[in-house]
This record gives sequence, structure tokens and C-alpha cells, in this order.
Amino acid sequence: MSTHRAPIGDHLRAWRQRRRMSQMDLALDAEISTRHLSCLETGRAMPSRAMVLRLAEQLEVPLRERNLLLAAAGFAPAYPERGLEDPAMRPARAAVEAVLAAHAPNPALAVDRHWNLVSANASVGALIAGADAALLAPPVNVLRLVLHPGGLAPRIVDLGALKQHLLARLARQATVSGDPALAMLLRELRDLPAPPGGVEEPEALALPFRIHAGEAVLSFLTTTMVFGTAHEVALSELTVETFFPMDEATREALRRLPGVS
Repeated sequence: MSTHRAPIGDHLRAWRQRRRMSQMDLALDAEISTRHLSCLETGRAMPSRAMVLRLAEQLEVPLRERNLLLAAAGFAPAYPERGLEDPAMRPARAAVEAVLAAHAPNPALAVDRHWNLVSANASVGALIAGADAALLAPPVNVLRLVLHPGGLAPRIVDLGALKQHLLARLARQATVSGDPALAMLLRELRDLPAPPGGVEEPEALALPFRIHAGEAVLSFLTTTMVFGTAHEVALSELTVETFFPMDEATREALRRLPGVS
């Protein structure tokens, strides 16, 4: 996205086009006339604060970018942009930590909008031990750690299929958010070596994640949790990834991981 110095109309048009909506589609959803929307996009009219928020809601604009839209229209931000380390965010941080701890001995981690690790439980720490120190230096990018030859990649079963799945997910995020950092990460990860990805079975519930841990192969299904009603920018961008064992051998191996019990 361009900075808030661009006219508000340019921002609205860019988000509408990113969502593949016509002016008529957006006008109908926002319950305004197509003529009025056209005037807003061309700068012949300026939106009110309420109109900016209404259009942003219909366009599913992330909270961080909604603040940019408001600034471009001359209004103050509507959503606090405090980091998770801010004292005011302690309750939110505590809630995230409680979710991660409660999921043990199964792995669970929290990442920010760029897939940088925010927190993880002890099982994750045990699984990533042994990766190159450079990949474990903060900020740890989880996708880079998983797909890099110096990270978990050599231990992952069906690396090609997993890479294909993760890059497709990242590509969707980059498109939906318009975040250039995600687009840059996508280009970087595409260049990492991996076998050709297989075709996912249409009937499959989810792509399993399988990784060697010593002599064992741990098999997981993963789920993603987001804070859908968050009104803090940092919390709205947080994702919790949880891993569930697919078999008894994996459950038993997790209980034996060093530092987990």
C-alpha cells in the first residue's frame, strides 16, 4: 500500500480493485449510490469518518490499513496500534500465553502478520532445537524456519507438498492484505529448494504436517485461530497455530520431548 499521503480516493479504488469489486458492487454493499462512490474515488467529494469506516468494513480492510484510510481522509486513527509488549496489552498477551500453555504437550505458537514468532510453548522449542542459529535469532520467521535447508526442511516428510501449501496460503495473505513485506517473503521462500509438490487430495480434511524427531516421525493436523473481534491492531494481526497429533505414536513421542513435561 502507498502511504497515507495518497488521496483517500486512490486508497479506496486500490482496495476495491484488490477485492475484485466493481463500483456498483461496493456501492450496493455500502448502501450508497454508485455516483457518490465515483465522486469519492476521483476526489470530487470527501468521505466522512463514518463513511471511511463503512467502506473499509465492506472491503474487509485490515485494521492497520483502516487507520491509514482515516489518515488519508484527514481523520485520527480509530484503532490503537500498541505493540504486544505495551503494558496495556498485558491481558491480551496473558490470554495468548494461556492458550499456548494449555495446548501442551502438543505444539502451539503465535505469529504476527509477517509470520514472525511472538511466542511458543515448550514443545515447539524442542522440535526446532538444532536449527541454524541464524534462523533462530529474533525475529524468528516461522515460514523461513520451516522451509529453509538450515531449518526444519531436511526433517519434513513431503516437503514439496508442504511448501506448495504454505506458499499458496502466503500468496493469498499477500494479495488480501496488500502488504509488500509478505510479497517479498513469498519471493524469497519460492527460491528455497524443495522437491516438486504433490497434488492435495480433494477429499482430504487438511494437509498433514509430518516431521522426523530422532527415530520417530511425528504426524500432525494443524488449526489456525485468530482474534476476529479484536479492536487492537496488534491483536487483530496475531495468529495462533496449534498442532494436534494424528496417532498414538505421536502423542507418546510428544510426552517424551525434553523440557515438555
